Amino acid sequence: MAYKISDECICCGACAGECPVSAITEGDGKYVIDPDTCIECGACAGVCPVGAPKAE
Repeated sequence: MAYKISDECICCGACAGECPVSAITEGDGKYVIDPDTCIECGACAGVCPVGAPKAE
C-alpha cells in the first residue's frame, strides 16, 4: 500500500530528495506522494524528521 504524507509535514523536502522514483512533489502546505508512482520502499519515512509519511 502506498505511503501518504500526513498534516504533520513541515515542508522540509527531505522526503522528495530521498524518493528513488520521484513520487513526491510539493503540494499546497505539505508534500504529496503520487500513489500510482510510489513503490512502498519507505525511504521517505526513514528521512522525515517529523514522521509525516505513513503507510496507508
